[in-house]
Amino acid sequence: MHTVIMAGGRGRRLAPYTINFPKPLVPVGEMPILEIVLRQLKIAGCETATLAVGHLAELIMAYFGKGEQVGVDLQYSGEKQPLGTVGPLALMEDLPENFLVMNGDVLTTLDYRELYQYHLQNECDLTIACHRCSTKIDLGIVEFDERLEVTGYREKPRLPYDVSMGVYAFNRKALDIVPAGEYYDLPTLVLKFIELGRKVKVYMSDAMWLDIGRVEDYASASAVFEEHRDLFLPEPQLANGTPKN
Repeated sequence: MHTVIMAGGRGRRLAPYTINFPKPLVPVGEMPILEIVLRQLKIAGCETATLAVGHLAELIMAYFGKGEQVGVDLQYSGEKQPLGTVGPLALMEDLPENFLVMNGDVLTTLDYRELYQYHLQNECDLTIACHRCSTKIDLGIVEFDERLEVTGYREKPRLPYDVSMGVYAFNRKALDIVPAGEYYDLPTLVLKFIELGRKVKVYMSDAMWLDIGRVEDYASASAVFEEHRDLFLPEPQLANGTPKN
């Protein structure tokens, strides 16, 4: 299983941490968020990964090198200008027929192997890992029909919605429509696929998933990681079920 990790963004919402520091190297606990991701991928069976780097790429490359410390063979693909969440893929040669793509700042307990197998079994062009969230509305929601007659009333309800987790499975043929060297993001790709009738499916997950895009989210995510470290980074198991030393 090969994974492409988008690690080239500036992380402006996480300033001041990211002014002189690439977002994937921001620590969660005692290690950078990207190191957590790579160690999770190793546990899931990922042997190789390509890091799409840009902003402060030299710091990321100096820290991870060829991936010896995380047990994943690392390659790097540089972008001279921001290319969005999909554009960097057009610069990469020799990608396998199917592969994972994810943001470099995702903190989740998602089973990457299960997502990948789901993608293969359904023969998708693109599979999007999704998480069910809800938001409390601190107002009364009035429901009515086309005649403006009230049909319902909900006081301060919680409204559910499904969000992308920032983790995807791609088939290589999905890149046929991605222009090389141009900015291209995932929403544009998804809408184009819908227009063309290409197969895009959702993989629903109830795994823990934390957004660390803003300073307040980062502090909360760090606390959750420390409390549930064994869920994010479980000990590798031997064949008899006992932990490896």
